[in-house]
Amino acid sequence: MELNVLKIDGTESGKTVVLDDQVFGITPNDHAIYLDVVQYLANQRQGTAKTKDRSEVAYSTKKLGRQKGGGGARHGSLKANIFVGGGRVFGPKPRDYRYKLNKKLKQLARCSALSYKAQENAIKVIEPFTMEAPKTKEFLGIMNAIKAGNRKVLVVLPENSDNIFLSSRNLPEVKVITVNEINTYTIMNSYSLVLVDGVQDILASRVNS
Repeated sequence: MELNVLKIDGTESGKTVVLDDQVFGITPNDHAIYLDVVQYLANQRQGTAKTKDRSEVAYSTKKLGRQKGGGGARHGSLKANIFVGGGRVFGPKPRDYRYKLNKKLKQLARCSALSYKAQENAIKVIEPFTMEAPKTKEFLGIMNAIKAGNRKVLVVLPENSDNIFLSSRNLPEVKVITVNEINTYTIMNSYSLVLVDGVQDILASRVNS
């Protein structure tokens, strides 16, 4: 797939890039995407939910009534779960939700997500640029100039740039990441993909290595 490289003012630079078919032109594997997205979301969970059972509740342990003749159950403690303030049965405990996927499966998922964006013509390539200071208005002007769209936009940089990141941080529909942070979830969670020239070569080299 061949794309024109755009300048930050939205005009064509005269340069074209060819997107590697092994990254942007494969037959997408929906199940691989599903597995990678589920793993990503699972890994974001804190797993700190916790309730107290009857052994942990601070309550009286005095026996409520006599063993026999009360006409009801033989309750031995107010800590039982059937009483207000008692412990909870089968409540959540701290746990780790993280799990691993095969490296090649994750690679297949990322390439599948990128291929979907290529099929939808939702990828734009722009020339490398810098910002002298964090300016949200200036950054938004660049996004409007290249017609990235007014829905979720993912901008991928070849390396970290604090000023570009800070300029986009206040824009809810724009997310800026480096090529090292790209993953299946962030790709699928965006409607358009803006690659700074050079990112496509880094992605291709990782697949072909």
